[in-house]
Amino acid sequence: MYRYSLVDIVKHKWVIFPLQKLYHSFGHLYFNMYELFFQNFNKKLALTEEEETLIKKYLIPKKLRKKQYLLQEDEVCKSYAFIEKGALRAYTVDNSGNEHIIQFGIEGWIVSDLYSFLTGEPATYNIDALEDAELVLISKTAHEELLQKLPKYETFTRLNITGAYIAMQKRLTSIISSPLEERYTNFTKAYPEIVQRVPQHMIASYMGLTPETLSRIRKRISSK
Repeated sequence: MYRYSLVDIVKHKWVIFPLQKLYHSFGHLYFNMYELFFQNFNKKLALTEEEETLIKKYLIPKKLRKKQYLLQEDEVCKSYAFIEKGALRAYTVDNSGNEHIIQFGIEGWIVSDLYSFLTGEPATYNIDALEDAELVLISKTAHEELLQKLPKYETFTRLNITGAYIAMQKRLTSIISSPLEERYTNFTKAYPEIVQRVPQHMIASYMGLTPETLSRIRKRISSK
């Protein structure tokens, strides 16, 4: 988030182009940062201009470099993130130092340690960027205020949490009951963009497999 006002920028002579262009540049940046968020929201629930203006007051744009953390284990998750651009992952690390990926996130998805966000308890997940990323953050305070002020936001939140629960249940059912080849095939069909953008060893971690096992599965599928 920008820490300097336009007055500060002018005072310290950081302006290298006309002030009018500065306003235009900042406005264009923030519009782009929020564009996909509001597209996603309006697909679920149509917002009026007044409602969009209200929500914008609570949004925080954030950029992450590749491998930079959004959240680390044992921190309290103070916001959830909507992904405007880039890819992230949420994962845990066991006592042997092995990573276990819980979730991937790409454009249009929400990523967070939801338990920590809702309860205020320390996070069990690490969340970092697999690519340079642009995010829209909503803090816990903003979340609570929007729940009170805007019924559509409450419905939007409920739909997102419901969707996350359904996805988790489907994943658990697949792990328990589906053969490995079927699990991988279903994953590639459901999330082809993730398969193209995420290293195979991370997909193996997400599926609870070793990279070697996943490699054998892929060879058997390709030979059919």
